Amino acid sequence: MTAPSDSATLEAGPELIITRLFDAPPSLVFKAWTQPEHLVRWLGPKDFSASAVRIDLRPGGAWSAVITSPEGKSYGMAGVYREIAPPERLAFTFAWDEENAQQMLIALTFRERDGKTEMTFRQTGFRSVESRDSHRGGWNECFDKLPGFLAQA
Repeated sequence: MTAPSDSATLEAGPELIITRLFDAPPSLVFKAWTQPEHLVRWLGPKDFSASAVRIDLRPGGAWSAVITSPEGKSYGMAGVYREIAPPERLAFTFAWDEENAQQMLIALTFRERDGKTEMTFRQTGFRSVESRDSHRGGWNECFDKLPGFLAQA
């Protein structure tokens, strides 16, 4: 279920790399990213909620979601799957739902480490270091919520 990673145009600019270790098998961490009923439970920074998660899990298939701040402001995001290799790798485009939004690429690898999963998250295509650093904070807050979900799944 893989497709070529036609990402050359998305490699420009600063990149974000985050590595986390989760106490769950790669198959479960992969599912947390690829099943709407799972993604809705942890996507979004601290105190944000996720809704309207749609996933067409196939190369060329679209995904979308909305996250809502505690103040009620909603932020839509969407993209297209580029590579799907369960449970080791997942790659997809990412863009906020706004005019002239920058399209970025997210590539994830999931490696088994002594019964746990080492997840490496790589996001490329940022227009600025400030944008990258803002995403770093948001993604880390998402990943802080992921262990609680994995423990209950």
